[in-house]
Formats: sequence, C-alpha cells, structure tokens
Amino acid sequence: MSGRVFTATGRSVKWWFIGGAFAMGLGIWSMHFIGMLAFSLPIPLGYAIEPTLLSLLIAIGASAFALWLACQQELPWVRLALGALLMGLGITAMHYTGMQALHMTPSIVYDPGWLALSILIAVLASGTALWIAFHLRQHSRWMIYSRLGAAVVMGCAIAGMHYTGMAAAQFPLGSFCGAANNGIDSNWLALLVIIVTLAVMAIALIISVLDHRLEQRTAHLATSLEQANSELMQMALYDPLTHLPNRMLLGDRLGQAIQTAHREQRTFATLFLDLDGFKAVNDAYGHHHGDLLLVEVAKRIRNTVRSQDTIARLGGDEFVLLAEVGEPTDAAKIAEKLIHALAQPYSIARHEVEVSASIGIAIYPDNGKDGHELLINADAAMYHAKDLGRNGFCFFEHSMNTNAQEQLQLLQDLRRALERKEFLLYYQPKLHAPDGPIIGTEALLRWQHQTRGLIPPNEFLPLAEKTGLIIPIGQWVLDEACAQMRRWYDDGHTDWSVAVNLSTVQFNHSGLLDSVRNALEKHALEPHHLILEITESTAMRDADATLVTLEQLAGMGVHISIDDFGTGYSSLLYLKRLPASELKIDRGFINDLADNNEDAAIISAIIALGRTLNLKVVAEGVETAEQQEFLTRLGCNSLQGFRFGRPMSARQLGEQLLQEEQPTVSS
Repeated sequence: MSGRVFTATGRSVKWWFIGGAFAMGLGIWSMHFIGMLAFSLPIPLGYAIEPTLLSLLIAIGASAFALWLACQQELPWVRLALGALLMGLGITAMHYTGMQALHMTPSIVYDPGWLALSILIAVLASGTALWIAFHLRQHSRWMIYSRLGAAVVMGCAIAGMHYTGMAAAQFPLGSFCGAANNGIDSNWLALLVIIVTLAVMAIALIISVLDHRLEQRTAHLATSLEQANSELMQMALYDPLTHLPNRMLLGDRLGQAIQTAHREQRTFATLFLDLDGFKAVNDAYGHHHGDLLLVEVAKRIRNTVRSQDTIARLGGDEFVLLAEVGEPTDAAKIAEKLIHALAQPYSIARHEVEVSASIGIAIYPDNGKDGHELLINADAAMYHAKDLGRNGFCFFEHSMNTNAQEQLQLLQDLRRALERKEFLLYYQPKLHAPDGPIIGTEALLRWQHQTRGLIPPNEFLPLAEKTGLIIPIGQWVLDEACAQMRRWYDDGHTDWSVAVNLSTVQFNHSGLLDSVRNALEKHALEPHHLILEITESTAMRDADATLVTLEQLAGMGVHISIDDFGTGYSSLLYLKRLPASELKIDRGFINDLADNNEDAAIISAIIALGRTLNLKVVAEGVETAEQQEFLTRLGCNSLQGFRFGRPMSARQLGEQLLQEEQPTVSS
C-alpha cells in the first residue's frame, strides 16, 4: 500500500491512502479480535459494540498515520522514532480499548511489567513496520522476498504485542462480563470478521497488482509515445541523412542566436558552406556514394568546430554553421580549418574522392539584422568565393553584388586572355653588386586587357591561382621567358639568366617538370640560363615533397632561387638540403633599411647564412644609393630594384642597353 501511495499521482493518491489505511487497520484489528476470541474464561463473554468499533477506528487511524509517514521523501531517525512511539501507542490503545469492550466487573487489573512490555513491543513493531514500509515502497529485484520476510516480522511483532497484553490482564475471582448478554455474539462474528478481513486484504492486494500492471503498461505506452514523438521531432527538425539540424531548426537557432547576441552585445558568424566538385562525384559514382560522402563531410565539420556551434544541412551539398566570434578573424580561422579538413581525400566504398569547399561569411549585426538577411548575404559571399576560384572563403561586403559581377566578368576575360594574346612579360634587370654589369633579368607577368588597359598582377594572379588558370598561364610564361632568353643569348648576352616565379599551385602541379623541360628543348636553351623562383613559404609547405621536386629540377641543370627569404619559417635542416643556388632578400627588409637597425641585422644574418651555405644573395627593391652601398658592403652578390631600372618590355630593355653602351663606343 505504501508503494502504491508513493508512486500514484493525482486524485488516485487519496483513494489509495484511504484504502491502504482501511486494509491495514482492519488487518491489525482483526488479528486482535481473533486473538480475543481465542481467550476464554469460565464465564460467558461478549463484546460491546461501541468500544469494539472504537478500537477498529483507532487501528485504522494508526495505519493512516503509518502510511503518511512511510510515504514522505525522507525518514530520518528522529522522525522514525517519534512515529514509532505514536503508532505503538495507537496500537496499544486499540488493544486495551478492545479489552474494555468486555465490560468486566470488577475491572481488569493489569500487571505493570507485562503492560510496559506490551507497549514496548508495540513501539518496536511500529518502528519496524515504518522502516520496512519506507524502504520497500520502491520496486526492486528482491521485492517479493523482502516483503514476505517483512510480513513475518510484522505479524510476529503485532501478535507478540497482543499476547503480551493479554498476559498483563488479571481477572479477580467472581468477575463477570457485562457485555455477555447485550454485546456482540462471538459465534457468528468470528467467521464474518475472518471472511471480511481476508476479502478486504485480497481485494486490496489484487487491485494493487492490477494497478501496478496498468501503471507499467501506461509507462510503456508513455515511453513508446515519447519515442514516437522524438522520432517525429527528429524527422521534422533534423536532416535524415546526416542527422544535422535542418532549415526549420536552423531558423529557430538563428533567431535564438540573434536574441542572445543583441541582449549581450555580442557578435556571431553565419558561415554558408557549399561543396566544390560534389556533382562530379554523384555523376561518376551515383547518388548512393554521394550520400555517403555527405555523411563523411558532416562528420568532419562536427569534428572541426566547437560543440556549442550549430551545424545545419539545408539540402544537397549546402551546410550552414553558426559560431560565436569575437572578431572577423575568428570566423576566418574557423573557415580555414573547415577548408583544410574538407579538402582531405575521402574513402567512399573503396573509392578515393576529393572535394573542396567554398564558404561565405556574414557577421551579425554588420551584415544582417535578421536570420533571413544573414543567410542571404552569407550565400552571396559563398558564391563570390566560388567565382574567385573555389576552395576558399569570402566575407560579405555591401558592394559584393557589384563586385561579384565585376569578378565574374574578369574571370571570363581571364579565361580568354591567352587566346587573345593579351599577356606580355616585363623584365627587371638584375645587376652584379655594386653597379653592374647586368647578369640577368626577372620575368614579370602583365595583362594588357583590350578595354581596361594594363591590369597589375595583384588583381588577376590570385584569381588565376584559385581557378587553376595559373597552370596554362604559367606554362606560357615559361615558354615566353625561355624564348626571350634565347634571343638575348643570340644577341651576345651569353652570361645572362632569366628568372621566372612559380606560384604554389604551379609548383605543386604534376606537369611542372615536363613544362620546364619542353620550354628549354623548344628554344634550345641551356638549363643554367633559367632560374626558377619559389617563395620560402612554398618551399617549407611540404618540405619533403618540395625537396624531391627541386632535386629533379636541379638535376636538369636549372637554378633554384628562394624568393622573399626571411618572411616565412625555414628549417635550417631542410634549407641546407635544398638544391638552391641563391637566396633573395624580401623587399620589405630593404624599404626601411636606413631607419631600422633590426632590418639591417636581419639582412646581415641572411647574407651570412647564404655564405655559409654557399648560396648567392640577391637583394630586391633597391631604390637609393645608400641602400646600394650598404647592401654591397654587407656582401650581397646581386642587386635589383628601381634604382637600376623598372620592369619594362624586352624592346625597352634593349633600347636602354643600347643607350648605356653608346658613350663607351664614342670614346
């Protein structure tokens, strides 16, 4: 009963409490009554109705108190002791009130010792009952055995209290029972009490069992309903393929992020991500492989971002990330990590596939005040990143719509520039320190657009690298530079060399060696007349692979120059292994040479390093006589910069050489 009261809810708690108190009280009272019937005297006995009913009510009241106490959340020892005392006194009162129903004359005399012992047994029995009821109200593995044992303990304890109380009763000689004639007849009442008590207890037990089963079934149905609701919620708010939030849930999360950012004066980034090359995978291997790829992409995104960030799939190969950022550079770092993680090869059903990602970034509140505006602007920035060559990211700008059209047009023109023969090479002289003679040139690419005029390299080379157009453009540069070097050689400049810059994309391209070899063979040019320049960061990006490529180029006889030296991070262990012939000091160290002792110290260290490694040192960006004199004094082998000539066409360089040689001829 205590278990039913404790676990029931609503109005049923009251009915289980009343029913439990009645069943328990009737059980205790009927044990007392049947025990009274077992008592006999050599005189007729009967029981008055009022005291008998009062003893029953006392038993029910004591049981109600016991149930109430056992159903509390906690039962400390103080409360248990007080409850045991009150309940024990109640059971004792029930017993001795029932004894009063005999209406003995003279009155019953009770032995103080036995009386005290009966009260003590009642209190101990009550304490035991309370403790057992409190701890057995929850269902457990050993519940049946525990309750059977508890029933035996409680039955023995209550019976012991009854018969100890009966032993305390002493009847003087000549006593007679006043209720023998007008009290309850015990002959038929004994059978009635037994049947009613067993019926009440059996009914209570059966109802309790049935209710428990109903409760279990209801709990099972509730669990099934909860699981069904969870599945429906999953279907409604999550993408079934990747299990990421879908567009609906993203809208809710985006609204919450805006409210939080507005309230706490924070910013967050909306990153719109689209896969590059996903359609090719679908076309080549089928949609099943495409789905497997999307699952792997979702896993990589989850493993790359923070747990508090929201990742959603809008459909197809489009994903959105919401990330709290302190400043835009934080969003850029997240985008770079994502691009790097997603660009790694995937193993899909024993096929190795590669895709990249284009990411557009919109920052709240600068790039949008609501979720729809943020998504639209991030989407526009993503398409801008695709237009710039993919596998990159772009921040949204308010002028992006206009710039996107311009960039798209520029990209289209760049694709046709080779066909239209709009590219040309300028050459900047490189002199032997301190003031000559010329020992070679550096070939610099220019784009003579048919309508926009001369476009500087910094406007179109990044676009060419991102789109992969740098590969055919780079092949043209190599071919044209070797052709011009051949013409200079035929003009008598047999000690010259021409330097060509290689971008990271071009250097890592598998066709680089063939391009260099073909250009040299086509123009019958000795390899030592060609210098290939790679930046320090390119050389150190993948040092082992770089070493293999450079050794193959050096094996042809081509010279290698490390450009922009001092701006990256070089390992001397790898640097000494690189088959380079010269180091080129970045112009950034030359510009402030006169006013910056730190730059002078760096240049001095680079020159000393070059000498140690038997490398020639070239300084670019020389513009003043002071820089020329200082660099020569430190030990630079070659100088290059505006002081000796700006980049110019081959024809202009020839005219300049002719002018420089004329005074010598006239003398």
